[in-house]
Amino acid sequence: MKRWVSLLLGLAMAATSVFPAFAAPETAVAEPLPLAADTQDARLKNVTELVKGTLDLDTDAFTNFNGNLSEEELGVVWSLNWSGDNASMNVEALDDGAVISYWYNDNQENYRYNPYLPTFPKLDAQAAKAAARTFLDRVLDASVESVTLEDPQTAGQLNSTGAYFSGTIALNGLPSPLSYSITVRGSDNRVTNFRRDAPSQRYLGGIPSATPSVTRDSAAAKLKDTLDLELLYVTANANRPKETKHAVLRYVPTDYETRYVDAQSGELNGADDLFYYRNDRGGAVPEATMEMEDSASGSAARKSLNETELTGVDKLRDVLSTDALDAKIRAESAYKLDGYKISTSNYRLVKNADDTEDIFCTIRYTTGEDAAADRKVSDIRADRIFQVDARTGEVKSLSSYGRWDEDRVPAVRQSGAQTVAEAFLSRYTPHADAMPLYDVADETAKGAPSYSFTFTRKENGYFFPENQCVIQIDADTGAVCGLTFAWDEDVNFDGTENLVSKQTALDAWMDTYSVILAYRSKSRKLDPLSGSDIESKLITLGYERFQVLFLSYGLERENHCPGIDAKSGKPVEPEAADNEIVYSDLDGAEAAAEIRKLADYNVGYTGGEFRPNISLTQWDAVCLIASTRGWLLNPDDVTPEEKNNVYGLIYNMGGMTPDARHEDTVMTRGELVKLLLDCSGYRAVAGLSGIFTCDYADKDSIAAQDMGYAALAQALGLVRGAYNAKETVRRGTAAVMLCRVMEREI
Repeated sequence: MKRWVSLLLGLAMAATSVFPAFAAPETAVAEPLPLAADTQDARLKNVTELVKGTLDLDTDAFTNFNGNLSEEELGVVWSLNWSGDNASMNVEALDDGAVISYWYNDNQENYRYNPYLPTFPKLDAQAAKAAARTFLDRVLDASVESVTLEDPQTAGQLNSTGAYFSGTIALNGLPSPLSYSITVRGSDNRVTNFRRDAPSQRYLGGIPSATPSVTRDSAAAKLKDTLDLELLYVTANANRPKETKHAVLRYVPTDYETRYVDAQSGELNGADDLFYYRNDRGGAVPEATMEMEDSASGSAARKSLNETELTGVDKLRDVLSTDALDAKIRAESAYKLDGYKISTSNYRLVKNADDTEDIFCTIRYTTGEDAAADRKVSDIRADRIFQVDARTGEVKSLSSYGRWDEDRVPAVRQSGAQTVAEAFLSRYTPHADAMPLYDVADETAKGAPSYSFTFTRKENGYFFPENQCVIQIDADTGAVCGLTFAWDEDVNFDGTENLVSKQTALDAWMDTYSVILAYRSKSRKLDPLSGSDIESKLITLGYERFQVLFLSYGLERENHCPGIDAKSGKPVEPEAADNEIVYSDLDGAEAAAEIRKLADYNVGYTGGEFRPNISLTQWDAVCLIASTRGWLLNPDDVTPEEKNNVYGLIYNMGGMTPDARHEDTVMTRGELVKLLLDCSGYRAVAGLSGIFTCDYADKDSIAAQDMGYAALAQALGLVRGAYNAKETVRRGTAAVMLCRVMEREI
């Protein structure tokens, strides 16, 4: 039968070669010849059909299409590209049609450039969420993958016209390390961007069973046994640098290594089990430093310096030359710089929080090409980088770059290295007696080039690790090759009475966690005898280990916890960071909703309080407006330089001119309206005369030159009822009016 079919096909082909094309009916459409299933064009055809079906794509409007193939570690990724006169689209997919990324652009706005006061995102958050849900349902494998779609993260960003979602892809209903992100355009709720992790693209071995053999309680007991706390002094007001440090006693974890219990075998996995790597050996690449350049002398005429320039020059008074600094560094024999030469030096001025200025010099020493053989390993130079006070030559820090080598046999024992470190410490700082040895890091058996000794301040019998000296000793030469030092003169140390026990603290620490069953990733050693083509490929690429998914129990918590208070025995709430908006005074405040809405977009004040009922000064208003452009400050705690920078921003936005700067003046409603509208780009429009009207109760009292601002304020909802241009306003009122102007259409 097959022979007859072949013969008929041959006759048909011969006929089409003899008869002219017009012999065929005009309505006939020639079918393409079947493609071999393993050819590249057949694979492209197949994956494109699958993708179009998955996403329900209508691609008729596009005039160009191509597909690119990329062979990656675990398989193939196709990049499918469509383009036309007004739009383009890209989809990345696996060979089986699984969509891992999507991008669409038709030149409609996803972000509006706005040099003035920004606007809130323009979208229906719930409609965008529904669109994202529909798209995710198309691209996820419903038999194993699922996503709990939260509300969009702050419904996008200021000036954006879309909603952004991201999160974790659950496998068999359990959390996993797989993530996704998706962007929905607000104008038409179209998905414009999508990305996801695919198990087959990232992990060997597929998805394990979701049924554990180990109980949660037994896993919890094993995990609790891995926890350990130590009682230390820590700074309680670290995020308030202008206050005197106050140190309190706190139980803190001795290490932060993440461990999991395998839900099938019950084995405990440590951090070393979690990483995969290639067998690529090489040294660290030092960061580049700027070289000093000699000033070029020329024959051009000189011009005398003005007072500002002379002040700048005077900042370098008493600064030592590189040669003088080099001599001071070499005076300490423990650095063992014989055979080292200076390669670069870099002077820089640093402004401190108290407005004082220091000048430091960073000097890089290298062994050079003529160095002794024992100072060079595989052509990777053991550089030494010193940071010194440029006026005194005092060494502030030292770092080195040396290669790890498992075959290295240390010429210096740990005990000898410790003796060198202790002797150096006694010469380096007058606080040496108050800094006993706290920790020793010896990884020379794994190839580390040096030992590390940590000496830490001790008060009332407890260590204070924020004040310490870390000294590294070269395992080959015994030289001091690393140094960091921190010491605070003014610290208030809390008393040591009424402390809870370590066991009480451990119980409280364990209670801050939940024991979560989830898919997680760890690494597995690759087996050249496994018979797996993929494993053989990975070994050929240089991998020794690669990541796999495994079902496990782990300790997780929603919020960071810095430790257990040693006196109350309760978990410590983390202190708000300097650039974080957290208010404690909004309960019952009339403008609380608007203040919180602004805070959702990182607009407002730091310092912990908004104080909505106090009078608004010009500086308060300027500071609030500047936060919309990323300048997040506490109005009561700023430097003169920060104030100047923020006012400069307001000048550039058109809000005012320098002669209108009156920081402490309490603002009236009319002044605030003018400032907000000028910062929004309405100055020219508001200045037009004879075209505006309004229906305020007190419209007859509004000055002619202010009528444009008053009318715009009413149209935008900034002011309702009476205009009351001369009435002073409060901070809460400013938040409400700022919200209204940020809701405008550009």
